[in-house]
Amino acid sequence: MTTIEVKVPDYLAALAREAAVKEQTTIDQIIALALSAQLSAWKVRDDMDTRSRRGRPEDLRDILARVPDVPPLPGDEL
Repeated sequence: MTTIEVKVPDYLAALAREAAVKEQTTIDQIIALALSAQLSAWKVRDDMDTRSRRGRPEDLRDILARVPDVPPLPGDEL
């Protein structure tokens, strides 16, 4: 494990303490989980951005052209 020393606003520290008590765990665990969740969200955003740059409008048009032109199933109407 690596120890990281950070400064956080008092209100965030209080929220972390409250969450640790509520979840019956340590503040370290709460902060590690929060950091993990945020880093994962950033990775997903970056991955989606990378994939979106590979997309081409003509490919989307080709895919949509293959969709049959039929009325929606009952309950799927707008």
